[in-house]
Amino acid sequence: MDSFKHNQDNRLDNVEKLQDAIHNTEQNMTAANDATSFSSAEDKMAITAKNERRKASIEAMKQEVQDEQEARENGYSTDNI
Repeated sequence: MDSFKHNQDNRLDNVEKLQDAIHNTEQNMTAANDATSFSSAEDKMAITAKNERRKASIEAMKQEVQDEQEARENGYSTDNI
């Protein structure tokens, strides 16, 4: 039987990955807003609702960036690298 190894939690690039995710989400919001100009009323409502969820996600990711940056500055626990 094959043995499985667990991947270690490598947090060294989490800040950068989160910043990329924030940027991508912001671009998706912009594209969605642009699409509303030729969308039906129903689609506009769906786009607005989705962009609200995206805003909430961005705020959560920004908080996580802050947390990760603090962890980076304070030194990561060797258990997490």
